[in-house]
Amino acid sequence: MSNDGSTCHLVIHNEVPVLRQKEVLTEATATTPCLRIYLAIQLMYMDGNNMAKYHDIYWKLVREVMQAAPSTIHLIDRISKDILANRYYQALKQAQKLISYEKELTQRVNESDKGLRKR
Repeated sequence: MSNDGSTCHLVIHNEVPVLRQKEVLTEATATTPCLRIYLAIQLMYMDGNNMAKYHDIYWKLVREVMQAAPSTIHLIDRISKDILANRYYQALKQAQKLISYEKELTQRVNESDKGLRKR
């Protein structure tokens, strides 16, 4: 399937999870802790047959991220509430905010390191 125009109408006649290409993350591109959290949620959303496995991965990653960056708690709390309510697509949207925050934190650390090296 491809979309050659700017508008596409897609009708799905059953219950299946759908993600747009820009929302799909692969294992190879999940290179940071928050990207791996997103991937775990994506797998929960797409593969309900292995939910327990993905939940285990998610909670392990969440503990690691919160230990390394406690300031993520407010974002992780929102994501976790969506997961516990089986709102995986909404959790993915919140995880995108977590990824943005991770980038922001990483940039600050990198800028700080550059400043220290100049001294």
